[in-house]
Parts: sequence; C-alpha cells; structure tokens
Amino acid sequence: MSESIRISVDAMGGDKGPRVAVEGARLFLRERRNVTFIFHGRAPEVEPLIAEFPELVPISRVVHCDNVIAMDDKPSNALRKGRGNSSMWAALQSVKDGEADFAISGGNTGALMAMATFCLRPIEGISRPAIAAIWPTLRTDIVVLDVGATVGGDAKQLTDFSILGAALARALFDQELPTVGLLNVGTEEVKGRDEVKEAARILQQASGSGFAYHGFVEGDDIGKGTVDVVVTEGFAGNIALKTAEGTARQVGTYIREALKADIVSMVGAAIASQALQALKRKLDPRNINGGVFLGLNGVVIKSHGGTDEVGFKGALGLGYEMARNRVMDKIAEGMRRFPTLGNAAAVPVTVTVTAAAEPEARPA
Repeated sequence: MSESIRISVDAMGGDKGPRVAVEGARLFLRERRNVTFIFHGRAPEVEPLIAEFPELVPISRVVHCDNVIAMDDKPSNALRKGRGNSSMWAALQSVKDGEADFAISGGNTGALMAMATFCLRPIEGISRPAIAAIWPTLRTDIVVLDVGATVGGDAKQLTDFSILGAALARALFDQELPTVGLLNVGTEEVKGRDEVKEAARILQQASGSGFAYHGFVEGDDIGKGTVDVVVTEGFAGNIALKTAEGTARQVGTYIREALKADIVSMVGAAIASQALQALKRKLDPRNINGGVFLGLNGVVIKSHGGTDEVGFKGALGLGYEMARNRVMDKIAEGMRRFPTLGNAAAVPVTVTVTAAAEPEARPA
C-alpha cells in the first residue's frame, strides 16, 4: 500500500446525491492530509461540486459513470444492470485493480453486498461476508457483527465472523487478544440454538491464539462493552443496531425537552453546556455510521444512505483506519492461525442478503 491512502468513492450512492460524498471528503481532508480520492459518478454533477473546494481539486479524479443503482433496486437486478458500468461497481473495481485502498458507498446495501461479493470475492476459507459496526459503549468502542448482511447463520459462519471481528479489533484497537462473545438469549451453556452452541464449542477450543473466547453475552452486554467483539447472525444484529439508534434518538429527545421545560432548566443547561455538548456527541447515531464489509478480498465501507456530510466523514475515517492498519493482512494472519475454524462443519441454513442493514445517521 502506498504512503497516501487512496479512497474510491461511489459518489452517486445515497439518498441525497453526490454533494454529501464530496462535502464529507472535504471535511475529512481537514483531519487527514495524506489521502487521494477517485469519485465515480456522473461527471457533470460531480465535477462542479469538487470545483467548489479548491483543496479537493488537486487530489481528486472523477471517473464518469452514467449508470446509477437505485436505493430500491433488488440486489439481483442491480447486479445484472450495474455490473461493469455503474458508479457502485466502478468504485469496487478500483479496489480490485489496486488503484484504491478501500471503497465507500452510501448506496443500496443489498446491491453493494451482492456486487462486492461478486467483484472482490470472499476470502478463501470464509463462507460468507459480514457487515461489522464499530459500536460506542460505556467502556470503549467495540466490534459488532453481523449487523445485516445475512439472515440466519450456522456454526461455520459464526466462527468465521469471530475470526473477522477479532482481526478488526486487533487492527483498529491495537489489542493483541481481543475478547469475543456470542450473542445469545442467556449466558448459560444450555441456552440458545444448536448452531450457537456448536460455534461456542469451536471457539472455546481455539481460544487463546489471536482472541480470548468470553462465552455467551446478552443484549445489554453490548452497551456495557463486556467484550471487544460481539458475534451474531444478521437478523438479530440488525435489530440490535436499529434498537440502539432509536434509543439514542429517544434519550436525546427526552433530554432536549427536559432542558426547555422551564427557566430553571434552561439556566442549568447554560451552566452545564460543555457537559451537555459532550453528551450530545455520545448520543449522536452518526458515531456508528459506517458498516465494514468483512470477509472479502478488499476493504468496503457502507455509509448510511440518509447520512449528512459529517456522518460520511466518519465513515471515511473508518475506512482510512482499516487501510492504514492493514486490516486485510491481519485477517489473512487470523485465517492462518485458525485453520481448524476454516474447516468447521457447517449446518445447512437458508441465507438471504438483506437490504435493511444500513446504520442510521440522523442526529440525536
């Protein structure tokens, strides 16, 4: 990887068009100077936006693509009509061709997963990719996966997700032995689906080399930060993600209303303004904007389609850290450490790509 981090952007992805991507890149450039951008999209729309920000012009290139994947396109239809000629595909192809260190899109989640899987291919030994979220907790940030790529999961997939999540935690959090927990309906060994119990058995045997298996965790352990990596299948993970985002908005609304209730509350809010601003930042769902597609031969970041430029900047930061810390190399190392996990017996299940995996990004 070159000294400068090269970022491939699907400029047309998302609900609000290319301005969010371009302005997010401008904000990100204020924090990180050693980056270059390749914007894929309709040049007549993208180029004037870049021209508004002189600092972006010398480090940006626009690749014209007429075809744009709609947010309501089915993954199979998107793949048929967008392969090779859409802004989404072109952003991924830049990673495959070695022109970029990671790709980012705010577009259709199901379509992006289908295209990324077809274009970049899963890593050898990984049965199916997952979407991971970097989740703020009472203790520190943790990794939660899968948050929506697949519905249903067998023991093989859950152990794969554990390898991927532990590698991400080692790279982003500089942890040599991150703790891994399986999300379950209770912490007792007798509880849960057979697939979860079998994954627990496999992880327990492999614990100590690259990760420390903690055991089962429950939903409230996510917010506590009980473990560094929480592993589940996409159905439960996506519900957990959306519940956390909704709760953050709910609590934020309660606080705002309480502070405006009367003159005493408003005076108290003015006195405690600095502390309240810090609390607002913690409750802002944009802090978990940016899902990582793990298990592919390349780094792909999914930004929420409805985010603003601040949320998009945050998603860019996640991709930057993954590229800078060579997450792909650490995942490959994890696969070499755990050959027995890669060969774990799989119980057949029906797995479906879902388009409902997008982390929310509206302010609290």
